[in-house]
Amino acid sequence: MAKSPKISASHEPGGLIVHISGLLPSLSPAEQRVARLVVADPADAARRTITDLATTAETSEATVIRFCRSVGMNGYPQLRIRLAAEAARRIEPPDARVVGGDIPPGADLAQIIATIAFNDARAVEETAEQLDPAVCEQVVEAIVGAGRIEVYGAGASGFVASDFQQKLHRIGRTAFYFPDVHTALTSAALLGKGDVALGISHTGTTADVIEVLEQARSRGAATAALTNFPRSPITDVADFVLTTAARETTYRSGAMASRLAQLTVVDCLFVGVAARNRTRARKALEVTAEAVQTHRVGSTRRRG
Repeated sequence: MAKSPKISASHEPGGLIVHISGLLPSLSPAEQRVARLVVADPADAARRTITDLATTAETSEATVIRFCRSVGMNGYPQLRIRLAAEAARRIEPPDARVVGGDIPPGADLAQIIATIAFNDARAVEETAEQLDPAVCEQVVEAIVGAGRIEVYGAGASGFVASDFQQKLHRIGRTAFYFPDVHTALTSAALLGKGDVALGISHTGTTADVIEVLEQARSRGAATAALTNFPRSPITDVADFVLTTAARETTYRSGAMASRLAQLTVVDCLFVGVAARNRTRARKALEVTAEAVQTHRVGSTRRRG
């Protein structure tokens, strides 16, 4: 099964800044300095000459040109045009407009709230904009036809993996989530053709998740990866690659946004699966809701 194709900068659906952010870890250190300037303030970068941008990034003009080619641009003039267009469509509230969406020292709680809310909302919106419906459709198809579904994740991504497993279980799908890597590996070793394994990792570099997904793939299971970085190592062991668009900031507010972005994607997959058999899904949700009804405060139903 072929891996879903990478998206080039000429037609990236979520915008150039989202595209560059996703490629940032795969760039050279010097190119990363250029990328951070561009991502932090597209309008400012668009106004700069190549010499000015290179000087600010403490690198050479040749590196700026290499950066342009690394992100799919023909050269610096095209990058400036694209950045200007990107800046024109980005509207940010004044109280949330801080460099890189970051929270500066001394920020009051009102600014913290505004910045966090803006970053979270932007992560969800930009994730939806760049999410490939065709790849989502392929993953949904695989899940619908799967005999067994396993979801893997560690740390914050583990909470998202657990959430997706619980959602699938609520509509009668045979799905599992194992937080312990040893248990996950032994379970993945028992997967086979017709099963599906989904690995979730914001960075795409979580060794445990990559190892388990690789194990599942070696047994013939279809594998999917959900990551923020389309050139990260986890994509090498995935048949399908789904991406989010969240950014890291001070106090790991990017990690908070990454969970929301991941939940957006898994919710799309869940609804896509449920929609394939609405009657069955609705009935399963009703039955499971009924099963826990007596555990709600104020319930008038007596337990048997």
